[in-house]
Amino acid sequence: MAGSKMTSTTTDRMRAARNRGESKTDVTKVRAGTPYVWDGKNEDERPLTREEMQAGIEVYRKQRGRPTGGDKESTTIRFDRDVLAAFRAGGPGWQTRMNAALRDWLKTHSCE
Repeated sequence: MAGSKMTSTTTDRMRAARNRGESKTDVTKVRAGTPYVWDGKNEDERPLTREEMQAGIEVYRKQRGRPTGGDKESTTIRFDRDVLAAFRAGGPGWQTRMNAALRDWLKTHSCE
């Protein structure tokens, strides 16, 4: 970025500068600021309770990682190249569309 000055330093150097009073952040000013107080008028601006925050964290933790896939099973199967190319040409979601096409075929055909 033109005109910007980026510097790099260690945590120890930053602490030493702060102790010498050379810090560029006025920590006392930040700490002295008044905390947010909800006026009770707008429910959307109400700060979350500790329990609500914890519940949100738990939901996030459960959502992390790769989706389980529900009742799906992983397998290896071979299809003709032109069939795969046709489904892939439709863009993202081609495997879901292929699954739907096979399910639709099963409605009119018996595999026994």
